[in-house]
Amino acid sequence: MKKTIAMAALAVAVSFGAVSCKKKVSDADLQTQATTVVTSNPSASVEVKEGVAHLSGTFADQQSKDAMIAKLKAINGIKDVMDMSKVEVAPPPPPAVETTSAVDPAVQKKVQDAVKDFPSVKVEVVNGQLTLTGNVSSQQARKIKESVDALKIGKYNNNLIVK
Repeated sequence: MKKTIAMAALAVAVSFGAVSCKKKVSDADLQTQATTVVTSNPSASVEVKEGVAHLSGTFADQQSKDAMIAKLKAINGIKDVMDMSKVEVAPPPPPAVETTSAVDPAVQKKVQDAVKDFPSVKVEVVNGQLTLTGNVSSQQARKIKESVDALKIGKYNNNLIVK
């Protein structure tokens, strides 16, 4: 009977010893784990004090914020999560800027047709003005000028380089 009591006492002592020797996770270890979890959102941060994670920063939506809190609570040793973060919806992108040319596309097309026989000549709209650019001979330059002037389009920039 003494042996059974001694064995029971030893079993109780071992079980108490095992429970009291349970290692507590340090805040530094918890901080490392929590920071690893939070890095998926660059605008959020976390600080762990006495086993409690303090979450701050901004999230794009409530769903991602809730998911982050759940991940932090899942870390072994985190007692609670104090949520100090915000949900800020990103502003909508600015509307597309419509660019309109000061030169009528029909006029630009007429000029392009007039110089189609000269592949080195480009017809562009630069700073709101119709501009001719390219390398041509003096005879070609004369023909191009006569053709474009005959269209009576008004003012244009003749930036042709005569060789």
